[in-house]
Amino acid sequence: MKKIFFSIFLTASMLTSCDMNELPAGTLNDETAIQTEKDAMKFRNGLYNSIRSLTGGNSVSYPDIQADLFIGTVVNGNRIGPISAGNILSSDKELESFWASPYGAIADANYFLPQIEKVLATPGLSQADQISLKRYRGETYWARAFFYYYLTERYCNSYVVSDPTAANSGVPLVTEFAPTGDYSKYKGRASLAEVYAQIESDLAQAEKDLKEFEESGAADAKSNLAPNAAYLSTFTVYALEARIALLKGEYSKAIEKAEKVLAGPFELSDPDEYMNMWVTDSGSELIFVPYGDLNQNGAVPATGTAWLSNTPGTRDYVLSSSALALYDNFDIRYIAFVEPGEINADEGTVYAPVFIKYPGNPVFNTGSSNAFRNKPKPFRLSEIYLIIAEAGSLGTDAEKTKANNALNTLRKARIEGYEDQTYMGPALVNEVRNERAKELIGEGFRISDLRRWGLGFTRNVNYMGEFTDTPLILTLASAQTIYQPGDYRYVLPIPTNEMDTNPQLAGYQNPGY
Repeated sequence: MKKIFFSIFLTASMLTSCDMNELPAGTLNDETAIQTEKDAMKFRNGLYNSIRSLTGGNSVSYPDIQADLFIGTVVNGNRIGPISAGNILSSDKELESFWASPYGAIADANYFLPQIEKVLATPGLSQADQISLKRYRGETYWARAFFYYYLTERYCNSYVVSDPTAANSGVPLVTEFAPTGDYSKYKGRASLAEVYAQIESDLAQAEKDLKEFEESGAADAKSNLAPNAAYLSTFTVYALEARIALLKGEYSKAIEKAEKVLAGPFELSDPDEYMNMWVTDSGSELIFVPYGDLNQNGAVPATGTAWLSNTPGTRDYVLSSSALALYDNFDIRYIAFVEPGEINADEGTVYAPVFIKYPGNPVFNTGSSNAFRNKPKPFRLSEIYLIIAEAGSLGTDAEKTKANNALNTLRKARIEGYEDQTYMGPALVNEVRNERAKELIGEGFRISDLRRWGLGFTRNVNYMGEFTDTPLILTLASAQTIYQPGDYRYVLPIPTNEMDTNPQLAGYQNPGY
């Protein structure tokens, strides 16, 4: 118990700027930790730290490095090597945080929710404090929904290619704070359908609470609904609901929720702003950007370090030739994401396609070296258009029209001189899939997409032009990795120590491990 509360306190105390600059006074315990609105605010800020941590860094780089669009180099020291080569083991320590971190954050949320109710019941509580507490409650419900979404994306098969009602197809579903050393009381795996039902229930409550805050006239409610919002809003609820509906194959619902986001103040960036957005972490299409500043330097994810380095001639992973083939010369994303870089190996100096989507925001540098830290951008307007495009491509004729419109709108914002096209049938589906790859590369979606689409992959090394010699500096294990459709490795193994600790998981490891 004491360890858990120290963890919550530590998480909250890492956020030290804006309205995140107050630390709890005195000693915290499970009875007195949250007694006022200000106490609640400090704990709520800790949840934002967890959201920021789980929407950048390894959480987005690992799933894409595991897939087909990146290949390891011979100078990477085998960093993320087993993941890239498909040698995925339940005992891999690198993967444990993908399980432990969201469950730790879920424990924080489960503790926080009943504490908010206690403070709300305080006699004489001001109207302003009531509104703030309900806002924190809504944010916490959203956070718990997101953490469970995060877990299902890594440890469960896709909803549309498996039986989501099958026993033990989901992850352990914990909704109450009841820490215990009695292993017999640990939760077993729920069905995937049950986990998704909990996600949807939490999002419904989040929408209700956040809408009340947004309609309250509170001073910061307006900025909460604007682009680059540092805090959650109803737009963030709709965006996650749209993503979940797409994953469930509820295509009309996905479009409906996505269109609620389109009704907001967000606009696709023009080419100059799009280029700058990846450096400055701000732009008209960013729906939610978790807060971070120089005081929190160590807590802002260094996502770019998976692909970039301050050491000359060293890059751990470069783009596959199939990734390069996605773009034409007039696509702003090629300029924003790809740069020729020198890699020094025994074979000499070779030019290779370096991925520069996360170049590092200078505001987070504490010295002369680039820390490659960028604030996460977990919800962007471009993904909303892509959700409409994919859902519409699999829907009614009217929805297919919406799919084409969404695809054309996005492409016109990204490709100079682009003219509208109309696709139908498999051609429309394929164009949408390619567009997701082009826009969302390096953002952690690729493994989920390939799994949901029932596709396998090989890594293409047929480089041309200035990158002809790139194969000379690629590791064979990474370059030759093959996944078959339905490959068991599309789903991560539950960590060994969790399997050993929780008797309810015995016999329910994911297939293949």
